[in-house]
Amino acid sequence: MKIEYVNGDNVISLMPRRLDTYFPAVKTVEAYWEGLRNGRPVPARSEIDPRGMQPALEFAFILERVAPGVARFRLAGMHLTDLMGMEVRGMPLTAMFVPESRAKLSEALEAVFETPQVIVVTLKAERGIGRGEMEAQLLLCPLKSDLGDVNRVLGCLQSKGDIGRQPRRFEVINIQSRPLLGNPMDQTFQTTPKGSPVPAGFAEAKKTYEDSRTALTPQEGATKQPSRPPRSKKPFLRLIKSDD
Repeated sequence: MKIEYVNGDNVISLMPRRLDTYFPAVKTVEAYWEGLRNGRPVPARSEIDPRGMQPALEFAFILERVAPGVARFRLAGMHLTDLMGMEVRGMPLTAMFVPESRAKLSEALEAVFETPQVIVVTLKAERGIGRGEMEAQLLLCPLKSDLGDVNRVLGCLQSKGDIGRQPRRFEVINIQSRPLLGNPMDQTFQTTPKGSPVPAGFAEAKKTYEDSRTALTPQEGATKQPSRPPRSKKPFLRLIKSDD
């Protein structure tokens, strides 16, 4: 496996040269994600700008984790719709795979969220009447939510070969993983509980409902403010009648 530097930048490819040229959209999305990361462990979902990966948009997608090993499409390019013959938004990623490969994919997907790491999967489509030979490559890159949880994925799925009769589902041939630099048990990688401070890298920490409520509630040990003096029984204003 050859390690290459792309355009003199600090973007390193760990995929074989053949796959770099055979699936250029995958390479484009990975390079875009690396640029967003810029030395950090994981970039945020809110930082994604589709214009940064324009040539690969029809192959790109965003996943949201809904359960261990399960993630659904939030956004997806037209190539994925063409492969399935239907809109894929809201569908689980595993719906695009043959039953025998779904457990492998779920395990790899969970590693993206938990470790986290980048996953590249080599695929082959099932064949049949009206379904010819087709190869594909799947890229899964972790993203953070606004709360700091690693529960989103920026991905890419590019295939080579005639689509033919739909839907086309894939078999997992090989899985390559690339753990990200740093200790996976660092606070950066842990799921952030609701109400915790927003991690560094965001412009401003968001106030939560609990924070606001606490700010309005007297704290134990706080200096007691002097009470307001009672209102005088005499009115502040009196009406004076004059016959002048």
